[in-house]
Amino acid sequence: METNNQSIPILFYMIGLSSHPELQPLFFAIFLVMYIAALLGNSAISTIITSDSRLHTPMYFFLINLSILDICCTTAAIPMVLQIILSKEKIMTFAECMTQLCIFTSALTTELLLLTVMGCDRYVAICHPLHYTTIMSKKTCILLAAVVWLLGFINSLSQTYLILILKFCPHNILDHFFCEVPSLLKMACSDPYINNVVVIIADIFFGMGCFILIVISYTYIISAILKIRSADKKKKAFSTCASHLTVVTLYFGGVIYTYVRPAFSNNPEADKVMSAVYAFVSPLLNPIIYSLRNKEVISALKKLLGRNVISQR
Repeated sequence: METNNQSIPILFYMIGLSSHPELQPLFFAIFLVMYIAALLGNSAISTIITSDSRLHTPMYFFLINLSILDICCTTAAIPMVLQIILSKEKIMTFAECMTQLCIFTSALTTELLLLTVMGCDRYVAICHPLHYTTIMSKKTCILLAAVVWLLGFINSLSQTYLILILKFCPHNILDHFFCEVPSLLKMACSDPYINNVVVIIADIFFGMGCFILIVISYTYIISAILKIRSADKKKKAFSTCASHLTVVTLYFGGVIYTYVRPAFSNNPEADKVMSAVYAFVSPLLNPIIYSLRNKEVISALKKLLGRNVISQR
């Protein structure tokens, strides 16, 4: 194989959606609608929380961060997917691929950590309600958010740098619809041993580590809820956790399948489906899950809409 050098441009032929050429217009419409809906939904959630002082609590502060991450995640992936669908060549340059990889990996890692922090927040709120405001102070929440974003960025830089120092052939056929670490490692013309080691370490720390912490948190949470005697209080406690638990299940399921499973088997079609779940579907559903199951958010939305109607008169 002829490896890359500075005089030969490296190109990736994205054939993830090319197996059904007759469905290209449908794919374009679906991805465009998903992108617009995800942008509007997550922007709406952030606007609602920001505009209502009753929602200025740790849980909703982290929810704003989640909405921003979902916007970053979809913006890093979907616009390029739309461009590839419209183009005849289905080509992505090396620079475009690396930029997409860096932003997407950063958003992916940060969201894993943020969902873990949100799980710990629910643990403190339900298991230690009397100390909640002291433990989850404004300073603590800002510090946790900063650490989460920083760790996500550091992991992204390290993963992207290790991809950059690999050698790739001038023309690479990538059976995916966006650039992701597992799919790129399969295309490398040089030995990706170090990359695989770093990916495994990241999987253990960010994937399995965060998942175990969330499981432990919810074990204590469910145990505490079951001890509540009042049926109304028990229902309210379950309601505050149901949205987060739904998002965690959807997101972690796709991430663990994509980043942990490749070590044991290879199924490109299943990889594409699961990648779409956490990259496209999850950011689209998160605003719906958190708004439809949350009376406080719905109440704040009605208040905001009522305020806008009055101001227009």
